[in-house]
Amino acid sequence: MISTMELSSDLQAVEAMLMQYFDGLHRADIALLDKIFDPQARLYAPGVRRSKAQWLELVAHRPVPAQIGDPFAYRVLSIELCGMQAIAKVACPLLGQHFIDFLSLLKEEGRWRIMAKQYADNPYMPRN
Repeated sequence: MISTMELSSDLQAVEAMLMQYFDGLHRADIALLDKIFDPQARLYAPGVRRSKAQWLELVAHRPVPAQIGDPFAYRVLSIELCGMQAIAKVACPLLGQHFIDFLSLLKEEGRWRIMAKQYADNPYMPRN
């Protein structure tokens, strides 16, 4: 049985990692993103399947949101913890799109990591 203290600690750890994720996206910090994703992580979007390495290469060569003036408006929409696994739903407005990401996380060897990312542009957000 997981104690309330452990649950609170895990929730804080996941929230901290999501803040690192947002920072990594905003600054295109490949080293930071690499650290919080599992080496075997996969990324999925409609019609797209990528390895972590393919995605990091893409991030490294696209415009950097912080440098082009994108606001830091990322948000955690929800986190669901279940023992050593979690699902996070986050809003990631960047590069003219409004992505909603679903991140699957596992806690292994005392550390939370993103195992999979499913993402798509949110069609319900108003466009400029």
